[in-house]
Amino acid sequence: MRIISGKYKGRQMVSFKAPHIRPTTDRVKETIFNILRGDISGVRALDLFSGTGSLGIEALSRGAAYVEFVESHPRSLRIIRENLNKLQVSEPFSIVARDVFKYLKEYAGEPFQVIFIDPPFTEALADACMTALAQSRAAKKNTIVVIESAKREPIEDHYNSFHLLDRRAFGDKSASFYRKESGEGDIVSR
Repeated sequence: MRIISGKYKGRQMVSFKAPHIRPTTDRVKETIFNILRGDISGVRALDLFSGTGSLGIEALSRGAAYVEFVESHPRSLRIIRENLNKLQVSEPFSIVARDVFKYLKEYAGEPFQVIFIDPPFTEALADACMTALAQSRAAKKNTIVVIESAKREPIEDHYNSFHLLDRRAFGDKSASFYRKESGEGDIVSR
């Protein structure tokens, strides 16, 4: 695994063996960040089910001002820390060792402008994640959400004020892009 663009471009992340992690491939990452091109610089980003931290670190490499990594698996938390240390990431970030659904339900901080969600591939969680996010204060009007899921997994085009912008298929996986269209529940306006 490597960082594909930006400040840390070409730098390798730590190698690991962890059956619970299926990292986002370079091809999928490149497509995601090409679609988000103008939406990363200077943003607060949230990386849910962080796994290795690959998406959040790619966002930092491309100019995100801050990334919050949320992960509950101890092995994944260790890999995220190792990757951040290996790459000597200097941008502000935090690592939250917490269940994603509890985090979303109880979140009361400043909303994020970009949210990455990559739930465990072996579990059909995409619909539940989007439903939980639609009820969370982690997003505000115009927040962009990128969620990865198994292609066979059901995922809606709308979740309350989140509306599908794009969906791309990659083998047995797909990436869906949503934007929050209304300010319902916003705690910060920009």
